[in-house]
Amino acid sequence: MDATDSVSPAGAGAAGTAGAQPIGAVPDGAVPADADPAGSGRRGRVVGLALACHPGPALAVTALGCALALGSGLGGPRSALVTAAVLTGQLSVGWCNDAYDARRDADAGRRGKPAADGTVEARAVWAAAAVALALCVPLSLACGALAGVVHLAAVTAAWLYNLRLKATALSWLPYVAGFGALPAAVALSLPGGPWPRWWTVTAGALLGFAAHLADTLPDIAADRAAGIRGLPHRLGARGTRLLLPAPLLGATAVLAFGPPGPVDAVGAAALVLAGAAALAGPALGGRWRKAALAGAVAVAAVDLALLLARGVAGA
Repeated sequence: MDATDSVSPAGAGAAGTAGAQPIGAVPDGAVPADADPAGSGRRGRVVGLALACHPGPALAVTALGCALALGSGLGGPRSALVTAAVLTGQLSVGWCNDAYDARRDADAGRRGKPAADGTVEARAVWAAAAVALALCVPLSLACGALAGVVHLAAVTAAWLYNLRLKATALSWLPYVAGFGALPAAVALSLPGGPWPRWWTVTAGALLGFAAHLADTLPDIAADRAAGIRGLPHRLGARGTRLLLPAPLLGATAVLAFGPPGPVDAVGAAALVLAGAAALAGPALGGRWRKAALAGAVAVAAVDLALLLARGVAGA
C-alpha cells in the first residue's frame, strides 16, 4: 500500500538548498555557530524511516487489531501485547516494501518514497524491517502458540507479497490471508484459545480482497508501466472498479447473516450503509482517484462495528 504519496520533508529540504547561495549566505568554508548539519541529517533520516514504513496502512491495521482485542474482552495488558505484535508485523512489512521497491520507485520518479529519493538508504530500511520482524516473532508467540503462528503466517504472506506475489495473478492471496488471520489471531489470544467464529474470518478475508482492489486501483496504469501484473492490473481499471463492490458487500452480508437467528436491526442498517458506500466509491472514481479506497474504508468501519457487536470467538 502506498501511504506516503507526498514529498518527503527531508527530500524537499535537500532540493530547496541545492544550487546558488541566497543573499546573506555564509561564505564557503565558514560554519555558523547555530549550524547543526549532522543533527539535521539525522532528523531527516528518522523522518524518512518513519515515512518508509507506510504509516497510514500500518497504523490502520494496528488500530483494527487493538479494537478487536479490546472489544473481545482481552483486557488492557493482553490487548497491548496483541497491538504490539500487530504493529511490529506491519512495520516490518511496510519497510520491506519500500526497501525492495526502492530502485523501481526511483526509476519511475515516484514522489514520497524515502528509500528511493535518498532521504534514507535502502539498507537502513532493510535493517529496520529485520529488527521489526525479529521483535514481531516473540511478541506474537507471547499471545499464545497458535495465535502467534497464525499471526506470523499472515506476516509471512505479506512479505511474500512484497518480494514475489505482488506482480502475479496471486497478488490478492496475501491480503485475504492477512485480513482473515487478524480476527482469528485475536480470538486465539483469549483465555483458553477459543476457535474464531467462521463468519469473522470469512468477512476479514473478503475485506482483504477488497482492500487489495481498492488500494491498487488508482495506480494501475503506473504499475503496469513498471511491469507489475497483479490481479487488478490484469482486470484493468474498469474491471477492478466493477468487481470491488462484490467483496465489500459480501463481507457485510456474511457478518449480518452468519450468526444464528434472523438478521437484526443492526445487521440490516449495516447492510444499507455498506451497500451505499461500496457502490458510491467506485462510481465516484472518475472525479476522485481515491474514492474507491475511501468507500472501502467506510465499509470496513461498518464491518468493524458489526465485528465488535458480534464478537470474534465462539461456536
